[in-house]
Amino acid sequence: MDRRWNMLIGIVVAIVIVSALSYVTGLTNRLLAPFGTSAEYKSSESATAPELATGDWINSEPLKLKDLRGRVVLIEFWTFGCFNCRNTLPHIKDMDNRYREKGLIVIGVHSPEFAEERIPENLRRQVLSLGIRYPVVSDNDFQTWNAYKVEAWPTIFLLDKQGRIRWMRVGEGDYDKAERLIQELLAENEPVSAGSD
Repeated sequence: MDRRWNMLIGIVVAIVIVSALSYVTGLTNRLLAPFGTSAEYKSSESATAPELATGDWINSEPLKLKDLRGRVVLIEFWTFGCFNCRNTLPHIKDMDNRYREKGLIVIGVHSPEFAEERIPENLRRQVLSLGIRYPVVSDNDFQTWNAYKVEAWPTIFLLDKQGRIRWMRVGEGDYDKAERLIQELLAENEPVSAGSD
């Protein structure tokens, strides 16, 4: 009986030590990262979003972020073969439908995982079959992916009217928070320049 009791105490102590070390070293955050993480930034902390690299555009002429100032921009990095991306799609399409007329522009940056996803015709066919109406740009060489330091599909960025990154989400979820932030960013007034009255 004493031997079993000592073994049980040893197991409990080991679990406590491993848990404490995981917490202190941040291992818990790294282990949970595949399930989704997000970050919100104040305008004073925000960096201007990198420009989109060239690629094949679907549903739009080529867009430049500098030309979209005054609008809130949602950028989603996705690929059509990604199960998690398919799960986010209804939410992204819904946000596009509800907020497009209020000043939101959604841009899908398609960064392929597999060879068949690199073929422009396959991407066009998937965009059509998935009912995506917002602009999509191919990112076959991962230039935009790398500029934004993306590490996983899907990753979503929200940009304010000045083109600054104000929120980022890796993975599925946080759709209510994304919508709340879209509403807040759409309601923000643009700063008045120093020389104007």
